[in-house]
This record gives sequence, structure tokens and C-alpha cells, in this order.
Amino acid sequence: MGSLHENDCKPVGSYPPSGIDVLIVGTGLAGLTASIECVRKGHNVRVLERHDDINTAGDMYFMGHSATKFFRHWPELSKEYEEISMNNAWIETFKHDGERVITPLKVSERLRQAGMDPNTPPGAFQMRPLIYRMYMNEVSRLGIKIDFGQRVVDYWEDESRQKAGVVTDKGDRFEADIVIAADGVGSKCQKLVGGQVRAMSAGRAMWRAAFPIHHLDKNPELKAFLKFGGPNEDEPIVRTWLGPGTYAMVLVRKETCVWIMNHEITGSEKESWVHTVEWPDVLSNMDKGLGDHPWDPRIKALVKVIPPKTIVNFELFWRNPQPSWASKGARVVLMGDAAHSFLPASGNGATQAIEDAVSLASCLQIGGKQNVPEAVRTHVRFRFIRCSCAQKMGFSNAELLQHPDWSKVKVNPKLAQPKLPSWIWKHDPEQYAYENYAKMAETIKKGIPFDQVDSVPPNYPPGYKYKSWNIDDMQREVDEGTVDMGGGNWD
Repeated sequence: MGSLHENDCKPVGSYPPSGIDVLIVGTGLAGLTASIECVRKGHNVRVLERHDDINTAGDMYFMGHSATKFFRHWPELSKEYEEISMNNAWIETFKHDGERVITPLKVSERLRQAGMDPNTPPGAFQMRPLIYRMYMNEVSRLGIKIDFGQRVVDYWEDESRQKAGVVTDKGDRFEADIVIAADGVGSKCQKLVGGQVRAMSAGRAMWRAAFPIHHLDKNPELKAFLKFGGPNEDEPIVRTWLGPGTYAMVLVRKETCVWIMNHEITGSEKESWVHTVEWPDVLSNMDKGLGDHPWDPRIKALVKVIPPKTIVNFELFWRNPQPSWASKGARVVLMGDAAHSFLPASGNGATQAIEDAVSLASCLQIGGKQNVPEAVRTHVRFRFIRCSCAQKMGFSNAELLQHPDWSKVKVNPKLAQPKLPSWIWKHDPEQYAYENYAKMAETIKKGIPFDQVDSVPPNYPPGYKYKSWNIDDMQREVDEGTVDMGGGNWD
């Protein structure tokens, strides 16, 4: 089976051909990562995408260290990642009304104050368009085939033939040894693997906008305030505003400004990344529920300079954990948001999607063509409890961001930022698969329930015992301000 050490570099060509045909549906982070990692592991890859091109729009997301460890196998991708990353970023924190609470600090200094290694941050904010361009450059170098305009409407598997496949809205059929459903929330695959999970509105939405920095020239006073970080004022800076039941972030880097704000639903939001509203709609709703302490005027000034058709009003939904990720014959498997959707406050959606892809590609390489179902089931056991915990932590982080205790924040700035514990960011999903595949596969053969496995070291909070949960329970706990994490060491 072999092993893998943390600093090993195994580029394309390091693994023999597996003969496994992999069909990937979707070109989000999970799908693109799965495509290049499956190629590196020796599998044959084909990708289907519903749209006519890759969607490289969007603003920013957080990519955890655990999701980028596999970059060491990809020299060109890794070099490009370093070039687009914000390694020299600064952080500043305000109350929602504009009172500064934490003065500008370099991220490395914030890490040092928290007792962490300033040279190994747990992750970093990245610009979605740049990350997608980076991935597509690698896909192009590898010659991976992406079939665009293929909207999948049904998934199937044939255990007798040891095949699985999909049907598109045009009636086209595609099949492979394994199908990866990385087509996002509401994937048609959920029906095959255990039923659609119920979505419940969180009662909240996010205004999000990314736009060229030159639009700040419309307001010189605002531009002066939103200057870059560092002594030379040439380094990126992330500013956070925290208020009662709301928060906002502004990222300024050389070419782009990004603004996001969490708010109560207004009636003009949709769960869509292409649904936009204009700044008057934002300003007319921004201060609702804030009483005598309205939003910082500088945030309102920023909203006014955002160009038309730029502000996305994205409704947030909570979803019960998907009870099953794989089909009965384990030749169709959910990945990324299709398997486990995250609230934006978790800072974990992108990270866990990438971890999924790295884990599955490795399990398939270890198991081989004759053991695809075993590889899929072992992968799911590696991932299920970890992702359930990460989802649960998202609720806790949302509570922390929307209801900060300012008296404690001034003493301990860590309390004004989402939790990102070591069990999340120190994990290496590839190394974990190679070290634990045989032990985890054995638990399946012995019929040991997934939540009673004690022979495999946990990749979730030490001491945590899995307990199923649902959005109704979490909603009640969030409302009461008493989110029950279920035991274990979550720090």
C-alpha cells in the first residue's frame, strides 16, 4: 500500500495507471481538485459541467492549510498559488458603528500573539477568480477533458456490471467505474444515495461584491481610509466590522476591493451567485434592527461606489447533514457542498471540499480497480464525522461573529475571529488515507458501525463522540446562545 510522509513530493507520473475510469460532475473546487488529483494518482478522468464555461466570478473565501498541503506535488500550481496569495496581509477590527477595537496588525503578528507559528498560518483568504484561474491552468496542462453544457439530471449504478453513470437533460449517457457528484447543494445524486436533505432558511443573507479598486477614486476620503496595510501602505488588509446579529468584511488589495455583509433577509435575496441588487436596496435595509447604533458611515459610502450589477444578495440556508454520501453499490459518491454544505462563517466550505477530493483520489489509488466500492466506503468513513464536526463549528462561529462580547475581545482579540482549531488545519487528508486505509477498511469488513470505530486515530476533535444532529436543534441552540458541541477538545 505504501506510505506518504509530510514532505514527500510525488508529481504526475509517480503512480502507475490504475485503470479506474472516474467521471466527475461539476467544476467547483471539489470537482477541479478531484480531476487533477485523480490524474496524479493514475486514474482516467472525464469531467462534465452544466454551464458553457468555467464560472470564475466571485469574491473571496478562506482556504485552510489542510487543503493546500497537496500543492507540494504540483510545482507549477504551487508557484502560482504563492504569487496570488496574501501572505503579507494585515487585519483590523471595528464595531459595526465604526469604533476601532483592534488596531491594524500583520497576520503573522496576530498568530504570534495567539501562541501560534507565524510562518505557518492555519489558512488564508484567497480571491476566487485567481484560484480558479490557477486550477484551470493546471487542468489545461494535464489535458483533462471537460464536457461543457452537460446538465446532469439523473445518476445510476449497475452493480452487476460494476459501473455507474449519469443521464443529461439532452438524453446523453456517460458511464465509468466511479461517478463523483460534485455538483453542489441540491445535487440530483442525493436521491440515489439517501434522499434530498431539507433546506431551512437561516433568516439571513449575504451581500457580496468584488470590484476593481479604481472605483474607490469616486470618494477620495473613503479611499484614504481604506488604504493598504503596512508601513509603505502597499500590502493587502482585511477589515472586519462586528455588530449585533451582523458582521461585515472589507478586503483591499492592489487590484480589487471586496465587501461582504451578513444581514437579515430583505425579500430580494436568492440562493444564487448570479442574483444581484443595487446599492439603494442595500442602504434601505442595512440599519434595520440596529436601533440607535446604525452602520459605520464609511461602509455606506463604500456601498455607494460599487458598480452596477455587482452586489450579490445570497440567501443562506441551513441543511441537515446528508445521512449518506455513497450509493448502495458505492460507485456513486457525493463530494463538497453536495455532501456537506457550510455557512460562510465557518470558513470551511472550500477547505473540506478540497480535502474530500484529495482523500478519495488517494483511497482509489490504494484500493485499486478491483476494490472501488471498498475505497469509496473507506473514504466516506474518513470524512463523515470530520465534516459533521466542521459543519457544527460553523454554527458556533456564526454566533461568535454576530454576538461578540466586546469586553472580552479587547483583552483577547482571538474572540473576534472565527475559530480555526488545530484538528482542522493541521490535518493532511492524503497522509491520513495512506496511514489508516487498511485499518478503516477492516472496520467495514467486520461490520463495526462508523460511530464506534476506535482503531483509527480521529481527524476530528479528540474525545468527541459522534451524535447525530439536525438544523432544528441547532437553530434552537443558536437562538438560546448555547450551542452544544457534544464534548471533546475543539481547540
